[in-house]
Amino acid sequence: MMASPGQDHCRHPQTDQYSESPSKRRRVTQAQDIFLDAVTPESTDGLPALQSPTTGMPDNGQDVCQDDHENISILASSKQAGQTVAPFLAKHIPEQYAPGGGLDSLGNAKMKDPNTKYCYRHRPDLKCRRQANEPSMDQLQRGLEDLSQGDQQAIAHVWSLFSAAPAKHRNLMLQGILTQCCFPQLSYLSTNVRDLIRIDFLTALPPEISYKVLCFLDTTSLCKAAQVSQRWRSLADDDVVWHRMCEQHIDRKCTKCGWGLPLLERKRLRASKRQIQLRATGRGLNEWSPDITPYPEAASEGVLSSESNDQMLTTATLPASLGNNELPLQATTQADDSYFRPRTRPWKDVYKDRFRVGTNWKYGRCDLKIFRGHQNGVMCLQFDESVLITGSYDTMIKVWDIATGEEIRTLKGHTSGIRCLQFDDSKLISGSIDRTVKIWDWRKGECIATHAVHSNGIIGLHFDSALLATASMDKTIKIWNFTDSSRFTLRGHTDWVNAVRVDSASRTVLSASDDCTVKLWDLDTKSCIKTFEGHVGQVQQVVALPHDFDFEDTEADDNDGASSTTSAQSHPLCPQPATQLTAEPYGPGFTTCERPMPPRYMLTGALDSTIRLWDTYTSRCLRTYFGHVEGVWALAADTLRVVSGAEDQMVKVWDTRSGKCDRTFTGHAGPISCLGLSDSRMCTGGEDAEVRMYSF
Repeated sequence: MMASPGQDHCRHPQTDQYSESPSKRRRVTQAQDIFLDAVTPESTDGLPALQSPTTGMPDNGQDVCQDDHENISILASSKQAGQTVAPFLAKHIPEQYAPGGGLDSLGNAKMKDPNTKYCYRHRPDLKCRRQANEPSMDQLQRGLEDLSQGDQQAIAHVWSLFSAAPAKHRNLMLQGILTQCCFPQLSYLSTNVRDLIRIDFLTALPPEISYKVLCFLDTTSLCKAAQVSQRWRSLADDDVVWHRMCEQHIDRKCTKCGWGLPLLERKRLRASKRQIQLRATGRGLNEWSPDITPYPEAASEGVLSSESNDQMLTTATLPASLGNNELPLQATTQADDSYFRPRTRPWKDVYKDRFRVGTNWKYGRCDLKIFRGHQNGVMCLQFDESVLITGSYDTMIKVWDIATGEEIRTLKGHTSGIRCLQFDDSKLISGSIDRTVKIWDWRKGECIATHAVHSNGIIGLHFDSALLATASMDKTIKIWNFTDSSRFTLRGHTDWVNAVRVDSASRTVLSASDDCTVKLWDLDTKSCIKTFEGHVGQVQQVVALPHDFDFEDTEADDNDGASSTTSAQSHPLCPQPATQLTAEPYGPGFTTCERPMPPRYMLTGALDSTIRLWDTYTSRCLRTYFGHVEGVWALAADTLRVVSGAEDQMVKVWDTRSGKCDRTFTGHAGPISCLGLSDSRMCTGGEDAEVRMYSF
């Protein structure tokens, strides 16, 4: 419908054909009257400057919605402001305009009404008070400076009245203003209010609740949250959040995302867990909560440092000055900082370093170093952060410097090929086909003792704590106790015993043999508890997985159901055959003496070209890894991956959760006879007399 030439083109809501009901219109009119009575000073001749708000028109017929800023009809003198605005401000903001607490009806000072309710966004004592937007305030200031002094003062009075009003008054003021707005102004409000009502909920919430919310995010989301604002960055980068991320992912598979990070020394995870938990619940965050009490050993524990990204992180004392090879540390804190903010590397940096190593493992990005020096095939090896020790058919043991790749020393004494070795900080034990076991001081290169106890060559050994087990071609296993110098023999295999693994906590031993079986032995009763059958080739390796390894799929593979069986022995400790679940899976001896259970899961590799994952509790083969085309000679594993080497000259890296082959490495010119695994390195030795170390 076309408007008449003299009609206002900017229609008011109350004159629209879709106007409100009469009762609502009366309420709006009352709101306008309250607002205009407060802000509209009378003219000098006693007549009001504005007409009744119900008409929305001034006495001269001028349109109220006109954009001419120079004709604002509100007159604002100091005297009139004192009569209308000042009492209103003194009543509702006594702290600023009436320091004595406001004025009563007689003009005397009185205390502020404690029941007065302010808008929660403008309460000066509330933390969530909204901050002004700097660009918007600049635009507002420029627009205000274009007006006359009288108009500026009138607008300032309106702002002051609205700022001082309680929540109920504000709502009435806004309701009256909205009824007078035309559509362009309502559109302006809609555009600006959309951004103004966005609340920074993390800043408004208590820190401990914000930490709880952020702990549900994944790594990518946390990094994006840290880019929102400085406050979000402070919360998203806090040790509370990233300690939780490290605890979920380091040395394990996350149950949510399936992603795992390489091993971190778990001592620091345990040592700082109490402080992190207390901080996450609000301890020490403000004056109402007490500070966190440190551990007694807090003074002796220092920072987490590392020489390089690919080394395992360890706890060490903070040096007086940082060397060039050390990672940057957190900013130095003051001496009076509480214990929950120690001078350590942030947990986010720890996670970042481990994430980089895990990604390199996933995509096969690594540095390769080759060690050459043996004259015959390398049959055994072991390494730590700085030293690699290898044994060969050339009867020699060589000690290598990993950093430089140079040979440190050669240990000579065996008269035949060396098939197995293991070392720690103080000693090295080696076994040879010459039927002897030698104990060395590998740092000095001296042989401490030689023992000849087997009637044939020794091809496998393993020691844990004070127990040593040796496997021999004579089909027996010898158990050595370093504490009381005792030894005894385990008999039961019908062919060469190729590998043994000792678990001193449960006092059990696992053994693999050329008779295609794997046996679990009880060292207290000196007898076999279980025999695992399923391989159709000679079993060359057996590896016990860590106790915290968790396998979700408990169903056996379809191809393994018929071939994977367990034979019961005549010994009374042997459980029921097949895969029947029993209350005492390892016999009554483990429950009556209350000793720890043996490792729940183990891996075996055999010359049938397969690797099998077993549940020692149920005696079932849970999974078979297919991929090698010739016999598997070497095997190593941790909670994140399985690494195997075979006669087909290939090294394969497997995912323990899915059983899929992640990566295949080639390069050796002969069968892979041995390998070693750490969180960031993999080392392989072959019959081509080469040792190849992959650093991730």
